[in-house]
Amino acid sequence: MTVTYPDTFFAGAYWGPRKESPEECARRTASFLNLLAECDPFLSHWYKPAKSRKDARKHPLMPPDVVTLTELFRRGANRERGGPAIEPLGFGFWFDNGGAGRDCADLRIFCGGYSEAVSNSCFLSLPSQGANAERLFTAPALARVVRSMAVAWEPDWVAAMSRTHRDEDDKDGKADKWLGWVTYLSRQQGTVPPLPAPVRIEPVEDRGTLIILTPERFTVANPEHTALARHVRELLAGAGLMQPASP
Repeated sequence: MTVTYPDTFFAGAYWGPRKESPEECARRTASFLNLLAECDPFLSHWYKPAKSRKDARKHPLMPPDVVTLTELFRRGANRERGGPAIEPLGFGFWFDNGGAGRDCADLRIFCGGYSEAVSNSCFLSLPSQGANAERLFTAPALARVVRSMAVAWEPDWVAAMSRTHRDEDDKDGKADKWLGWVTYLSRQQGTVPPLPAPVRIEPVEDRGTLIILTPERFTVANPEHTALARHVRELLAGAGLMQPASP
């Protein structure tokens, strides 16, 4: 039986200005891809950007090669048409895992930016149909993905959630962070306060804290889930970790 979800899920890591070269971005990406491959077999195959899916299959990125990734970041530098790279704006590129239709994952990475005009991020779109989606849309699987992002990128925060949940959490588009089904906050953001059951808190090495709202699949259609998310956001906001929820 094919499983199709009316919503789509993602995991996004975000951090502020951090000057890094294409080589440094490539090393972080290589580390991340290796960690991601350990999370689930579906996330262990990635391909260089190409004009067609068939062409992309000829150019795998796994196992990750730092030299290849460095060149991809160099090509993805922000620049005026025909001009030199604008280094303060960073580097980035977009690639996928070769899946088809709704059974596909893609990655958009922007890093090395140190201008206040840009933000650095690693954004993973997840499949919305089939056995891979069913397997990945669980708290343990998303926690592994978020943990991998936290270790590889050292971001300020990470959120794994559905797009519907994101829109509910940030109705006016002004929240400084999203509170996902699974969220990571670096220790530089502050100390996570005690949170009510069934929320689970886990350390991520000495870097920060993982917050898992529910062991079951979070959905905004469940009023208990949305009430829990609002309450947890209020507690985190009270601790100075994020803005209060929109009224």
